[in-house]
Amino acid sequence: MVFVVIAKDGKDAEAPARRMAVRPRHMARIGPCAEKGEILAGVALLDRPDGTMVGSIMVVDLPDEAAVRAWLAEDPYMQEGVWKDVTILPGRVAPLPYRPLPGSTPGG
Repeated sequence: MVFVVIAKDGKDAEAPARRMAVRPRHMARIGPCAEKGEILAGVALLDRPDGTMVGSIMVVDLPDEAAVRAWLAEDPYMQEGVWKDVTILPGRVAPLPYRPLPGSTPGG
């Protein structure tokens, strides 16, 4: 089943540094998850006007909400307190002629 996860970072002064310190471990984990088909899309949420990362949106394909919560609990962003406000919503991917996501192909 498809779920949309909206995960917002903490708003404390240390939040950006905490995210950047944990980011290599987070990225190392989600690459294999995407290869397995657990993550269909991932997007960093940016603050205006400076573009600081302040959260994440993911479209995940897991059996149920309990599986999504268990999957999230294993992520370094959850374990290290980067994500403070997480919303999980069931979804459905529309059968449209999607283009490859930016960054998903060489030169993309």
